[in-house]
Parts: sequence; C-alpha cells; structure tokens
Amino acid sequence: MQLIEEVERVVHRLESLGKITEESGRLTRTFGSPAMCQANELAGLWMKQAGMTVRQDAIGNLIGHYSCARPGARKLLLGSHLDTVRNAGKFDGALGVLLAIACVEQLRRPVPFNIEVIAFADEEGVRFQSSYLGSRAVTGNFDSKDLDRTDADGITMAEGIRSFGGDPLAVSSCRIDAKELIGYVEAHIEQGPVLEHHHHAIGIVSAIAGQTRVQVELQGTAGHAGTVPMALRKDALCAAAEFTLAVEKQAREIPELVATVGELAVERGASNVIPGFVRLSLDVRHQDDATREAACESLRQSLGDVARRRQIESSWQIIQKTSSAPCSAELSALLREAATKHQPQLMTLPSGAGHDAAVMAKITPVAMLFLRCKNGLSHHPDEWAAPEDIAVALATLSDFISLLAARHE
Repeated sequence: MQLIEEVERVVHRLESLGKITEESGRLTRTFGSPAMCQANELAGLWMKQAGMTVRQDAIGNLIGHYSCARPGARKLLLGSHLDTVRNAGKFDGALGVLLAIACVEQLRRPVPFNIEVIAFADEEGVRFQSSYLGSRAVTGNFDSKDLDRTDADGITMAEGIRSFGGDPLAVSSCRIDAKELIGYVEAHIEQGPVLEHHHHAIGIVSAIAGQTRVQVELQGTAGHAGTVPMALRKDALCAAAEFTLAVEKQAREIPELVATVGELAVERGASNVIPGFVRLSLDVRHQDDATREAACESLRQSLGDVARRRQIESSWQIIQKTSSAPCSAELSALLREAATKHQPQLMTLPSGAGHDAAVMAKITPVAMLFLRCKNGLSHHPDEWAAPEDIAVALATLSDFISLLAARHE
C-alpha cells in the first residue's frame, strides 16, 4: 500500500510540473525561462519536504542534499533534468528527478553516504543550441565562450543565467569534486520501443551513444523565381535537400548509426524567390566514437561536394561533441541485482539518446535505469509511462540504494 501511495505522489507531481510551461497550450520549459524558475521552486519544495537542504547553483541546477551525518562521507548523486523540448511530454527528465526525490522520501534507515538529488537546469539545449549546460558546469566542462551565445531573441546566455538567479561569472563554482562521489544514477524513460516490444517494464543501460551536433550553412544566390533559368540557379535550398538525403543514405548504410537534419531555416523565404541562404542542423550518434567521427568526416566531404557541384558556398561548424559513455559495471551490476527482485527477466540495452549521465561519466561512475514508454514515444505530448512501471522503477532504485549501503557499511 505504501508503494502505491508513493507512486501516486510521483504521478501527481508529474502532472503538476506538466502544467508549468512558457508556451500556452503545450509544454515547453527552456533554460533560464520563468517556467524553469517556477519548476525549480516547486521541485525544491518537494525536496525540502523529503528532508533535504536545498540550493540552486550559479548556473541554475537545483540540488537537494540528504546528509548521513558521517564526517567525510562521500555522496551518491541521483537525478535528471527539468528542462524540456518544445511541445514536450511530461516524463522526459522530470520523472527521473521525481523518482530520486521519492527514493529519499522513503528511506527507512540511515545510509552510510550522503545523497544529492540534482535537477539539471539544461539538458536539451533548446534555447541556446548547446545542451548539457547544467551537467557540464557540475563536471567542470562548461565552456565560458558559450556565455556569448544568443537565443532567438538575441538574449545572451550570460543574461539568461542572470535572469534565472544565477551568476555567469561564477559557473566554475558549480563544479563537484570527483573525490567526493560514489557515482551518479539516473532513471529515464527509454524514449524508444525496445522495452515495450519485449514486454519489459524496465531495463539496464549499457552505454550512452556519443553525439556530434553540427550547424551547416549554405550560401547561394537569391533570384526571381520566374526569370532565372534552372541551369543558371544557385539554389541553397536544393543544395540543403541534396545534403539531407545524403545524410539519410549514409546513416542507413552504417549499422547502428543515426543521423538527423532536424532544423532548417530559409532566409527571407518567399514563394517567388529562389532561396539564397539556408542554415540547417545535423545530429549524428553512435556508440562507437571512431565510427561516429568517420561518419561526420564523410558527411563534411559530401557537403563540400554538393556545394562545389552547385557552385555555392558552404560552412560546417561543430556546435557540440559528446563522447560515448559506458556505464559502470559495478553500479550496473548492483542495479541489475535490485531490478531482478521485481522483474526476473532483464534486458541490457544502449541509449541512443543523450543524457546528463554521459557528461557525469567524465568524473564519476554512472548507471542508468530505463522505463518502458508507450509506443516508444518521447519528445511528444503523448509521452507516457504506466504507474505500474513507475512502481517497478521506484522499488528498484530503493533496493539499489540499500544494496549500495550494505557495500559501504
């Protein structure tokens, strides 16, 4: 009965967070927005109710600290992120934060380590096109050059951090000393269909795929749609279309590679004007970094070939590069041991989606627990995980903490 009540509380909190948005009629919470401030305030209240002391660091990460009252004790980090994509679902990121809070709430006996729940301020990278801002600050991998990035309204990241109550000049203070850490564990919906296909509520993540994000620009020549002969055109949009199809072709030819052109902007687009300038995004992912790097280089060459053939100019700017991150064998084994108490048959699967755990792996062992999501949907308003599956995940995480505590007695 107690587990049922705890799961009901998690679901109720998901609904509450799902109402906090910066866009009417759909869920959107981007880094530094008033909606993110409100989400942090509410999640911070729940952390305090769970017995944690709460603070917000210089970049806007919300951190709840549960002390074991042992001098010199290390700490276990649990969490995920509270920002969203545009027109998001309620479960991505937020569920991991709420499950972490619930784990602290239901502690029945002292543990020999501190626990910190982290709600990262930016994982998705929607506003400034540079993801993992929160976890990069925590791991000491934040690039201060990013402070000059601007959003669609021309607001710099530094200004955004200030409006969020942070301090862009003190981002280095967010860094956590790796010596203090036992590890980082994150629960997250799978964001894919594999667990559902195999009728599994949860699964253990083996590794997080590496990712490269690129901004591509194509500069052709704008002209009148009715007067410039086809053979004399330098159409930037046609070049972008050809390159996009080259991306798809290569991704289909290399096993487990995924590549996506997700954004495309045509400057001064009009029905009677030949497109003269196009900017597009490219996202390339693979578990093996060498494979991903080789694919990116091949695509860069393909871009150059398209541009030369069409007599237009092109540019290739790497916006972000994240190495693949294998999960800790030791932490994953404990997570598996805990999980098999609630689901005897258990899958191990890689994560094609990026997570804060990939960045945290730079300084500490990490483990991830995936939850089944309906129809594999994520980054979508219909994103959903069943309360029964949430119960399995919560029980697994709680048992994991107990097993870890026994190891550190």
